[in-house]
Amino acid sequence: MSTRPSVLSRIGIGVAVAAVLLFTLFPVYWMISSAFDAKASSGGQSFLPQEFTWDNFAYVLTDGGFGVYLRNSAIVAIATVLVSALVCLLAAVAVARFRFKFRTTILMMILVVQMVPLEALVIPLFLQVKSFGLLNTLLGLVIVYIALSLAFGIWMLRGFVAAVPVELEEAAYIDGASWWRMFRSVLLPLVMPGLVATSVFSFITAWNEFIFAMTMLGGATDQYTVAIGLKSFFGLHSNDWGSIMAASTIITIPVMIFFVIVQRRLSAGLVSGAVKG
Repeated sequence: MSTRPSVLSRIGIGVAVAAVLLFTLFPVYWMISSAFDAKASSGGQSFLPQEFTWDNFAYVLTDGGFGVYLRNSAIVAIATVLVSALVCLLAAVAVARFRFKFRTTILMMILVVQMVPLEALVIPLFLQVKSFGLLNTLLGLVIVYIALSLAFGIWMLRGFVAAVPVELEEAAYIDGASWWRMFRSVLLPLVMPGLVATSVFSFITAWNEFIFAMTMLGGATDQYTVAIGLKSFFGLHSNDWGSIMAASTIITIPVMIFFVIVQRRLSAGLVSGAVKG
């Protein structure tokens, strides 16, 4: 009798988990199914593709110009991740390890920036990029995305750096390590999970963001990213759903690949920094 409630609870949990998975994954299935359905654009799509085809992907990558959009997005995303990761890490070390004037004020300003809606920053950032003469360029867009990533990255990495015991750093100095050797062998591996998390945030922001990209790039169609390129398949009176879903599938793949690559570093960094090397 005592095992019956346990069995029922397990069944209930299993049903609940299955329902959540179905609710979460069904849009993904519908996107992929529509991407391979030749009749998706004509409104004849069903639960399973009626006519399997690769034509939607071929059109998106050729006539749809998505190859150029993918290249532009890759440049913007990679540059944003690398620069923001470096700047955030160094800034986090500075605010967590050093004591200087206005340190608390700077931290509060970083926190306040995180609370500001991104839409409120469109015009100020547009004017700044315009003053630099970088409108309609990928470099200007990279600068904007770096600015958007800094507040979140610095605040998160500050917590990771502050959580590293100072005694580990002092032990490295006693063993004769320089600051750079200590940073590379002790501090960096321990804060790697936070660095990976901020990198994922920066990559997704740079890859999927639409409002800032559309504002900064304007009519420079050769500089468009995938988020703007996807808009070209939406018509005034009808939408090319087959191409939209194929393009959406293509957009999703790099994000998944990037996450698979960095999640290994996320788990490895949890313990590697405490091992003397």
